[in-house]
Amino acid sequence: MDVLAPLSLVAAPARFGGTVQGDCLRGQPVIRNGALVALDPPTGGDAQVILPRLIEPHCHLDKCHTITRLGQVGGDLHHAIASQYADKVHWDAQDIETRARQGLAEAQVNGCAHIRSHVDWGDTAAPPLAWSVLTELAQDHPGLQLAALIGIEQWADPGFADAVGATLARTGGVAGAFVHGHDGAPDGVRAMFDTANRHGLMLDFHVDEGLGDLSGLEMIADIALATGCDRPILCGHCVSLMDRGPDAVERIADKLVQARIAVCALPVTNLYLQGRGTGTPDRRGITRMRELRAAGVPVIVGSDNVADAFCPIGAHDPRAALGLACLTAHLDPPLGDWLPAITTDAARAIGVAPTPLDGAAIKDVMICDAAHTADLISGRAPLRPATETLT
Repeated sequence: MDVLAPLSLVAAPARFGGTVQGDCLRGQPVIRNGALVALDPPTGGDAQVILPRLIEPHCHLDKCHTITRLGQVGGDLHHAIASQYADKVHWDAQDIETRARQGLAEAQVNGCAHIRSHVDWGDTAAPPLAWSVLTELAQDHPGLQLAALIGIEQWADPGFADAVGATLARTGGVAGAFVHGHDGAPDGVRAMFDTANRHGLMLDFHVDEGLGDLSGLEMIADIALATGCDRPILCGHCVSLMDRGPDAVERIADKLVQARIAVCALPVTNLYLQGRGTGTPDRRGITRMRELRAAGVPVIVGSDNVADAFCPIGAHDPRAALGLACLTAHLDPPLGDWLPAITTDAARAIGVAPTPLDGAAIKDVMICDAAHTADLISGRAPLRPATETLT
């Protein structure tokens, strides 16, 4: 049987073998000691696309699947925040665990190996119930990472920051924050970087989650450069880049490259919440994916909110999120060039070693009955473990 290995997911295409077919290498898989080591010449029969297991770099397992009790939720970001907060009266341990397990099961069915879930932290330094429940779940799901979602002004309190940093270090968590034009945000960001450096933490920001005059992303890049942080830094949303001109986008992108900051596009929730007015929206709630990547910024894609106050639909499915990004951001073929956004680049962005196809263990490879990469991203055929086909 022939396989199609997307060129963007092969570390050394010239040495891997096979023949070029579009944006893939086509050939018969050569497997030694349980690993894909090469491609022999193709047979010319049917072929299926292979790729590493997917990465879900940004979701909210504490919030997911609450829409059935929220009623007809709509409105902008601030309305969603208020509606979801009101739902927390239902958040006991069983409720959180049941919904989170549903989300994890969806992600597994959709081919995910690693998932980063944000968790609302609350007003005190003590970890919330959801953190404890999801930390326990992570014992049975080693690919699950948790990021503490905390208001950036809270990080500016030294006692709070140190206590939370110690908890995150002890439980394997990620330092996270919500940055949305807050007064005193620079002090909070600097304190967050200091805490991450002292406790050896990765950083993840919800930043500039809105159209308009927001400048948190550039501020984070400036502080990252000033502190010399060498931990993985991920900035999600970054929607306000849509309101920046070409010169500003170029300047900010250059800082992101220097600071080694990755950007996570989140089209599902941002398209639902951003640019709301009295009628059909005429703005695109997504970051500047094409310009950032062209400048050398790692650009990845996540599912974000699933069936909650922030988005009433969706799934924990990075392929679906990438497919929506293709339509929204006009990502042109060859679409295989964007597959790292939900695999290898996404892995690096959350501090996980990437899995290129050449040398990958078969247990870490997925296969799909797709004739080309656009067909793969369309989601018409399910992913399944390569162990079921390649032996």
